Amino acid sequence: MMMTPMMMTAMTASESELSATVQELWDNDINRLRPGKDYRISLQGKVSDNMAANDDDHDKDDDKDGAGSPLFKFVDENIFQKETFSAFISLLDNYVSDTGEPEIVTPEEVAENHKFLDAIVKTPPMKIAHRYLVAKNLSPRDETQFKEQLYTIWFELYARRGSSRPDSSGFEHVFVGETRGGRTVIGFHNWIQLYLQEKLGHVHYKGYSVHANSPQPAEWNHILSLQFSWKNGIKPKGSILVGVSPEFEFALYTLCFLGSPDERVKVRFSFYRVEIVCHRYNRKHIGTTYPVLLHYQQN
Repeated sequence: MMMTPMMMTAMTASESELSATVQELWDNDINRLRPGKDYRISLQGKVSDNMAANDDDHDKDDDKDGAGSPLFKFVDENIFQKETFSAFISLLDNYVSDTGEPEIVTPEEVAENHKFLDAIVKTPPMKIAHRYLVAKNLSPRDETQFKEQLYTIWFELYARRGSSRPDSSGFEHVFVGETRGGRTVIGFHNWIQLYLQEKLGHVHYKGYSVHANSPQPAEWNHILSLQFSWKNGIKPKGSILVGVSPEFEFALYTLCFLGSPDERVKVRFSFYRVEIVCHRYNRKHIGTTYPVLLHYQQN
C-alpha cells in the first residue's frame, strides 16, 4: 500500500533536498515565457503592504485602486498553441465559479482533464517531479497509475466550506478561481487565467505589493502579489507565478503536496526563497496552494 503524505513524516525531504528538485523543475521549464520579450506587464501603483494576507477565507473588501490600466500590456499568444497550454486553457470554462453551486462534470470535460494530464506528464518538469516522488515511495512508478493519482488530487470534486454537495476541486480553486457570496474571490492563482479574464474585461487589476531588494526590475519578477477584482468580487491579495508553464506549476504544487506533510513548504529556486502554502482537503485533495515570496537571494 502506498503511504500517504501524513504517514511519510520520517521520509519527508529537507528544504534543501526539495529545493534542489524545484530548481531542477525551474531549469527544465522550457516553455516558460521571458519577461519583457514574450510578455510585458505594467505594475503601476502599489497597494498597502497591510492588505489582507493570502487567506482564502478572508472576506475583507477593499475599494482602493492603484492602477488605471490593465496589468498585461502584451503576451505573445503563439505560446498558447503549445500542447500543454492549449490543453490547460480548454479546462478554464468547465466550472461554475460560485461556491455552493454543485459542479456537473460532463464526459467531454472528463476527457479534457485526461487530455491535459496526458500532455503534461510527457514534459520535463513533470517527469522530474514523478521521478522524485517515485524515489520517495509517494507515487506509483506506472505512468497510468500516476495520472490516476494526479486526477484524484486535482480534479476529483469535493464540497467546499458551506456546501452540502461537491462544488469544488483543487484545479478549479487554484487555477480557475472561485467566488464566495458574490463579494470575495478565493483561489485564482494562475497568470494565464488572469490574462485571459483581463482581456475579456472580467478582471480589474488594482495594484501590487512591493518586495524590496529585487535584483531585477519588478516587472521581470516571476512571483508577484497582486490585488484585483473579478466577477464583482475582490481578491485582496493573490500571489501568482507569472510566465511559467502549466506543467511547471502543476509539478511544483504536486511535489509540495505529496513531498511534505507541512502546510507551508519553504523552497529556493532561481533567486527566490518561497513558501508554498498547501492546504489539504481530506488529506487526498488540494484545498488551495500558492506561492508566497519570502525574500530574494543574493547571488
